[in-house]
Amino acid sequence: MEIQTSKSDGILTIAFNRPERKNAITGAMYQTMADALVDAENDTAVRAIVFLGKPEIFTAGNDLEDFLKNAPVAGKPDTSRPVYQFMRALSGSSKPVIAAVSGAAIGIGTTMLMHCDMVYAADNAKFSMPFVQLGLCPEFASSVLFPAVAGYPRAAEKLLLGEAFSAQEAFEMGMLSKVLPLDELQPFAMRQAAKLVALPAASIRATKSLMKQSKQAGTDAAIAAEIELFSAMLQAPEAKEAFTAFFEKRKPDFSKFA
Repeated sequence: MEIQTSKSDGILTIAFNRPERKNAITGAMYQTMADALVDAENDTAVRAIVFLGKPEIFTAGNDLEDFLKNAPVAGKPDTSRPVYQFMRALSGSSKPVIAAVSGAAIGIGTTMLMHCDMVYAADNAKFSMPFVQLGLCPEFASSVLFPAVAGYPRAAEKLLLGEAFSAQEAFEMGMLSKVLPLDELQPFAMRQAAKLVALPAASIRATKSLMKQSKQAGTDAAIAAEIELFSAMLQAPEAKEAFTAFFEKRKPDFSKFA
């Protein structure tokens, strides 16, 4: 299974398991994760959720071949697509979500972390949001959530240039709860999840809701606006040049576009 899910001792674990493709996410993988999150929301036995990757890679983001085969139509972004179902389910989860990140977290591998409640990273973690490099715009409300966490100047540097940054820098910007040695990452994350399971579930849900309620409407609006613009930009010449260059393993040339 490219996404492994399991429930044990009140914890739902969702693990990326496609290392041969750097855990790149297909539509089917998004659907599996969305379904697991919806199921967890309705299962009173689940009291915490943990996302895991592999020691060497969290996720390379979208599988570009699969993504382009199932790309949204400009002007008609289909919010029933698996990626959007995943966004809604994660953003709307009332239960605490922990992410344990090691290796590269690219694109949605980074933006999804902004919807988790506790994010722990190994010291080998690298984050990047290369949307502009692909002729696209940010997604999953990262255009508003990331500046709110990191401050506008640092967020602008990461979103406009799309360059990778380290776990330590992510921690200093407020993206992470803690940075740990690689061999300590997963055991620590699971212990934190176990602590949440032992606490009153109603109190956990209420506290999370109170912390998120002031920005939830803005987050939902940002996701919708980004989806519409992202879908349009995906059909534009800049994105076509970026993706063509990616598959041809060359540097894109954007000089001919205004």
